[in-house]
Amino acid sequence: MRSKMVLASALAGAALVATSCGSGGEKSARGGTVPSTSGSPAGPAKRRPPAKQPIILAFGGDTHFEGTLRSRLANPATALGPIASTLRRADFSMVNLETAITTGGTPAPAKDFTFRAPATAFTALRDAGVDATSMANNHGMDYMEGGLSDSLRAIKRTGFPTVGIGRNADEAYKPYRVTVKGNRLAIIGATQVLDDHLISAWTATDAKGGLASAKDLTRMVAAVREARQGSDAVIVHLHWGQELKACPLPRQQELAKQLIDAGADIVVGGHAHIPLGGGYLRGRYVDYGMGNFVFSTAHGQTANTGVLLLRLQGRRVTKAVWKPARISGGLPRLLTGSAAVAESRRWNGLRACTGLSATPA
Repeated sequence: MRSKMVLASALAGAALVATSCGSGGEKSARGGTVPSTSGSPAGPAKRRPPAKQPIILAFGGDTHFEGTLRSRLANPATALGPIASTLRRADFSMVNLETAITTGGTPAPAKDFTFRAPATAFTALRDAGVDATSMANNHGMDYMEGGLSDSLRAIKRTGFPTVGIGRNADEAYKPYRVTVKGNRLAIIGATQVLDDHLISAWTATDAKGGLASAKDLTRMVAAVREARQGSDAVIVHLHWGQELKACPLPRQQELAKQLIDAGADIVVGGHAHIPLGGGYLRGRYVDYGMGNFVFSTAHGQTANTGVLLLRLQGRRVTKAVWKPARISGGLPRLLTGSAAVAESRRWNGLRACTGLSATPA
């Protein structure tokens, strides 16, 4: 409990700093880009690079706006409910956007569930304090090529930082670069989960748009190595695992090792609809499953969720805290008191089957 109190205190005192686009400039706490300092008529003034400070990263799980959640987009400023205050207090927050951003398109064939939402979903994320999202998942192209075109137009129009999707492979695997309190972050998104009959249609290539696929290990390793250049920390956001399986699959564990060897500092993701364990691997931080987050059909064990808070100093995660929550009415609500203590203890127990350690040593 003491460690939680220390981190909570750090969060409360931290100013929110992030950037709005991939330009690497600093963003103000209110979400606007801080303008660069103009030089004198004789030439531009030199700017000192900002001093690096420890930062708090917040990660939430799978998010969509289906069912009863769709109506909340009529007022996107409050669409994520009370969990937004936790996301806003972090220096950088990210979730997985598990839906196509379109009101048209053609539903993907032979899928039991297809998700879509209007572009106000990006407004909802931004207003909730989310700084970036990944659309590389098994619902990101639920409305096929037409939905992909709409999604890409919405990303461009809103300027919301979105990884794992693009007009071609270069764009889909491209890292989003942002400077937060002097820390140069590079974020990549990719999916290891795709329906077999849709792999070809959904995977971005040199010739067509789509999603970044972690099934292409060569391309993934190259993407991480590219992101490593000019960055202080590399974050890889993955869609991976098996639904309702509380332990990581061997392919997840192997991929995590390969990406860390390539230069990743943090590897996080989801898909299983339940939280999986998190911890340290070769001195870097891995979380195998964030669970559902904003999810209309969550119930029973799939309603267990939370926010993962990581304190990042340079390339090192020096503190990790799971703030447990429970999804009610599709929205995550933080647990308190004995319920929070019990769920935190259960979450820490999930590490037992991961091969991860509780400390970076």
